Amino acid sequence: MNETIKLRAILDEIKNIFVGKDEVIDLLGIGLLARENVFLLGPPGTAKSAIVKQLSSHVIGGINFDYLLTRFTEPNEIFGPLDIRLLKEGELVTNTDGMLPEASLVFLDEIFNANSAILNSLLMALNEKIFRRGKETKKLPALMFISASNQLPEDEALAALLDRFLIRLKVDNVKPDRLEEVLQAGWKLERNEKSAQTLISPEEIKGLQSKVKEVDLASIRSSYIALIHSLRNTGIEVSDRRAVKMQNLVAASAMLCDRTEAILSDLWVLKYIWSTEEQIETLQATVNALIEKEETDEKAHPQAFFNKAPNPKELMNEVENLKNKFASAELSLQELNVIKDKLRYLQNRTDWVKDQQKKQYINTEIDQLWKQILHKA
Repeated sequence: MNETIKLRAILDEIKNIFVGKDEVIDLLGIGLLARENVFLLGPPGTAKSAIVKQLSSHVIGGINFDYLLTRFTEPNEIFGPLDIRLLKEGELVTNTDGMLPEASLVFLDEIFNANSAILNSLLMALNEKIFRRGKETKKLPALMFISASNQLPEDEALAALLDRFLIRLKVDNVKPDRLEEVLQAGWKLERNEKSAQTLISPEEIKGLQSKVKEVDLASIRSSYIALIHSLRNTGIEVSDRRAVKMQNLVAASAMLCDRTEAILSDLWVLKYIWSTEEQIETLQATVNALIEKEETDEKAHPQAFFNKAPNPKELMNEVENLKNKFASAELSLQELNVIKDKLRYLQNRTDWVKDQQKKQYINTEIDQLWKQILHKA
């Protein structure tokens, strides 16, 4: 079994355990392959840490480090204590055994609780994969950093942490119609009913990470550039540095599909580069509008067209919700912009409705709401 097949098998095994979490699991696979960090936003109880721990259990021969940060977390708890013996001899050396600087996979829960004592070291570790304390500098073996929080940071210093995570994903509870499956799978997990696991070593993953750089992006380069310009025009910040790094995600999508060349649908990964929750739907609309130009085929990543066939009833409910919000009270400029962004997203989604009568009805309702908004402006 080659390494790519191994990684796909691992992701499938985790999906069998965590019902309705395919999106999270696939993106963790993308992050691992691209060696890019992943941030999970969501309330407690949505299986964020459980999924990460399950992924860690498939990586053998390396150290996994996970920690729940609080406002009082000290550097010693993350990076390890100073070596007292060497300190007496005048040397400042950290004993990193079993700590973050030795880990292959790192999971930091409630990362925005990070305080000033650990912030600088954490930022360097996330961005440059380096641990520095005094004159001591150590290159980190981390394959990927994963973090989680139930809210986004408001403090600018903490916002710098979010910037170090290229992939950002909102995690919610599973839809009600799949609750029974969740209960059954969860009960198996509670009873420790384990089946055979596919295992992979850090060395094998590093080999895959090197091969990602060999994926040919030439065929989608012009579309990628156009998409970056489009996102910037909608107010979504994409720095040149991030634009370069995001190519790793596109290449990872191709590689997970056993391709050495990227195709248009691989740009699906760019739906997960938002900085605010308000940007999520705008990104989805912009990226989906581009990749829908490509025919769905077996070569595409399964997440690329996951939302290609929207439910007309759900779309209409969302339009009604926006109409009610718009009519309910005086809106601030920011609230009005959020409604506009969501309306654009729904407009793009409606284009995918196959039933022409339902499609026309939803578009009529959307057009009426646009007229109300424009009239008020």
